[in-house]
Amino acid sequence: MTSAAPPDAALADARAGYAARRDALADAVRAARGAGAPLALAKDTSNLFRDRRDEGTRRLDVRAFDHVLHLDADAGAVEAEGMTTYEALVSATLARGMLPAVVPQLKTITLGGAAAGVGIEASSFRFGLVHDTLVEIDVLTGRGDVLTCRPDNEHADLFHGFPNSYGTLGYALRLTARVVRAPPYVELAHRRFASLDEMLTALFAACQGGADFVDGVAFAPGEYYLNLGRFVAHAPYTSDYTYERIFYRSLREREVDYLTAADFIWRWDTDWFWCSNNVGAQHPLVRRLYGRERLGSRTYQKIMRWNSRHSVTGWIDRLRGLHAESVIQDVDIPFERAAEFLTFFEREIGIAPVWMCPIGSVPSAGRFPLYPLEPGRLYVNFGFWDVKRTREAHPVGHFNRMIEHEVARLSGIKSLYSDSYYARDEFDAAYGGETYRTLKAKYDPDAALPALYDKCVLRH
Repeated sequence: MTSAAPPDAALADARAGYAARRDALADAVRAARGAGAPLALAKDTSNLFRDRRDEGTRRLDVRAFDHVLHLDADAGAVEAEGMTTYEALVSATLARGMLPAVVPQLKTITLGGAAAGVGIEASSFRFGLVHDTLVEIDVLTGRGDVLTCRPDNEHADLFHGFPNSYGTLGYALRLTARVVRAPPYVELAHRRFASLDEMLTALFAACQGGADFVDGVAFAPGEYYLNLGRFVAHAPYTSDYTYERIFYRSLREREVDYLTAADFIWRWDTDWFWCSNNVGAQHPLVRRLYGRERLGSRTYQKIMRWNSRHSVTGWIDRLRGLHAESVIQDVDIPFERAAEFLTFFEREIGIAPVWMCPIGSVPSAGRFPLYPLEPGRLYVNFGFWDVKRTREAHPVGHFNRMIEHEVARLSGIKSLYSDSYYARDEFDAAYGGETYRTLKAKYDPDAALPALYDKCVLRH
């Protein structure tokens, strides 16, 4: 996209480069057929929050699939490779005054990862989840076939079955996603509510109004904030939350704020929402030691994975006589049951803050069998990411299981990027088990890729 060659020639070169990378990787997969060990990806970043056993895994190096291939402003679509981070994708599209319709919150999330998992942001009340914005996917299967999947072609079943499959049906090598026009600034309004019901009523009304972005934060029972963003061409000032100032604190401090479009899109990344506090990065002196360039999800992920290997915080908890359980989850609850869920969560789990993000009903809702949201229904995503510490011991996954049971009771669904504790029959009922088995038999009959339950629950 940055080549000085004529546009048609640059696009031809970009697609030729992709084709060469695609064919080489497909050949490698076909050559490795029958080796026995399951396939997995070799890559530099991951936004999964569950540890996996990697014994005997064959790694496919997909790091070269990180190119933005084409932006068609007239068609409202961007074409990019699966390992393209949203940081790179946003940079390329904003240079042309466009943005992907839904941009997940962290810079290191990849387009392919958001398609195979579940991606959400404050534009989801209008556009749905990331997979609702996809037009086409090239999927590399475990047999080494590369299938171009669209919602209306012979591989429509795989197109619709790919979201929430987490690489167990194949890997996304190239994707086309919808983009929208993006003026240079975002005006943000923060409204405080003492009543959860009043806050949710206002959130519902906002989803019917003219905002471009809608989300909310629960800081504590009786302290709720609704955040409304809209694109604007001009701004009287812009705030900077990429270094010494912390974005989530501004919700309490400002009723109106202005950010550049780029800073708005990455408003949560600098402090990993609010989780940077767990690595000391909110202390002013420590923050300066990090420096602007190291503040962000990329750094915090490295620290988290180092801690996961060495269990430093676990050792400290044991020394203090505490029992700890990570409760890092996103759950989607029907709007009419949202107050019940948050009331339960505040009472039984007590982690705060909690992010709230509405997911609107879009025409594609109900077509994705592995992440079935009911058509015509507004959902609210609740995101909470912390450690629950208690003096008394509990069975492994105790608090996460409580959440899973409550989500099921309220007809909701949970994302699978973190720890899950479902029994197999529960999992199949929630995540399209019969449809998944049909897709698995059709597109990965040799079981070259792990199975979804094994990967997401058993951590294989």
